[in-house]
Amino acid sequence: MELFGTDGVRGKAGKKLTAPVAMRLAMAAGIYFRKGSRTNKIIVGKDTRRSGYMIENALVSGLTAVGYNVIQIGPMPTPAVAFLTEDMRCDAGIMISASHNPYYDNGIKFFNSRGDKLQESDERAIEKIYFDDEVIQENQKVEKEIGSSKRIDDVIGRYIVHLKNSFPKDLTLGGLRIVIDTANGAAYRVAPTVFSELGAEVIVINNEPNGFNINQGCGAIYPEQLAKEVLKYRADVGFALDGDADRLVVVDERGEIVDGDKILGALALYLKEQGVLRNGKMVATVMSNQGLEDFLKKEGIQLIRCGVGDKYVVDEMRRHGLNFGGEQSGHIIFGDYSKTGDGIATALQIIAMMLRKGKRASEVLNPFQLYPQRLESIEVREKKPLEKIKGYRELLQEIEKRGLRPLIRYSGTENKLRILLEGKDQKLLDRSLRELLDFLEKELR
Repeated sequence: MELFGTDGVRGKAGKKLTAPVAMRLAMAAGIYFRKGSRTNKIIVGKDTRRSGYMIENALVSGLTAVGYNVIQIGPMPTPAVAFLTEDMRCDAGIMISASHNPYYDNGIKFFNSRGDKLQESDERAIEKIYFDDEVIQENQKVEKEIGSSKRIDDVIGRYIVHLKNSFPKDLTLGGLRIVIDTANGAAYRVAPTVFSELGAEVIVINNEPNGFNINQGCGAIYPEQLAKEVLKYRADVGFALDGDADRLVVVDERGEIVDGDKILGALALYLKEQGVLRNGKMVATVMSNQGLEDFLKKEGIQLIRCGVGDKYVVDEMRRHGLNFGGEQSGHIIFGDYSKTGDGIATALQIIAMMLRKGKRASEVLNPFQLYPQRLESIEVREKKPLEKIKGYRELLQEIEKRGLRPLIRYSGTENKLRILLEGKDQKLLDRSLRELLDFLEKELR
């Protein structure tokens, strides 16, 4: 597809993602969603990037041009938009965000009426309409059929109540000191409110967005500052969100950044112990450490792997009738509470687990040892098909013979190649990774 990547449409605002592109994309999406329309309403949220104003207004213009009524809710986490789309009975939801990317990028994510991310077949259908001048022209409305738009600022309360209801009623955060890094992003109001209302002493950092500082040296991408603050304030735990709050990184009371796979393993076991892990299985991506899979197997939990991207995790969860899954990177999905990764909901479940077990974060979030794993990225000029590179397949086969697990893929949102290598022998892993990097850099740079 030309427009859609692994998570909606994303690119540099004003260059790849321009106002005309956003408006036409909104028209195409509106025409597509019209086929199953029940309420003629589409909700639009955004994170705190300056370019969000430009894109939001373009989306509203496109949607109203094809007859849709638009509800604008301002800065709000991605999982909030997913929840509110269904809760407010909208035909679709749109989130303007480039997630963990720098401020100069932006993106557009779509949700259907149930709050689910679109399937690739839906995205292809929207792209087909986007490039069809005749369909775009004939679906523009006139006179009383032109849509309207209104801004609603109080829907934040619905989402806050939803999050608080996901936390066990018999527990309280009273007596806990928590540091939250909101990455100057979409959760800068929601996250502190939720934890405070549940009784915690909350220290908030990076909650003063100015349109340009989202994810800048802070949040889930840069949790080092959070680690220092946890130690400084002697907090029980620290949580770092990314720009749209669908991702979470955890820092324990010792100031140690917790690996995402350890969080997945600890939570899966906790859900099983609580008797709520559906079908005794969970979903993770091919990026997850083999140590996680071996740990889960020992605990009688089956791991199902899928491609990279939280929407693929959700698809696999739905296919197998499961209620838990996630990515090593911090996108964690509790199917009983959300339709996508939700950093705040995940943080609440981690605290519930700590309280139920009566253990500190460092104890409860360290259930197994990871196998050595290295992840590197290289910039590429173009995304040349890897299988067509002479000698590539043979090199991979040689690395696999050494007992290592390679995973190499192009980023869905950037011109980068991701290279992951995993194995039990650290020296062998480092040497093989250098060999891979030298080969691929020569071919792709």
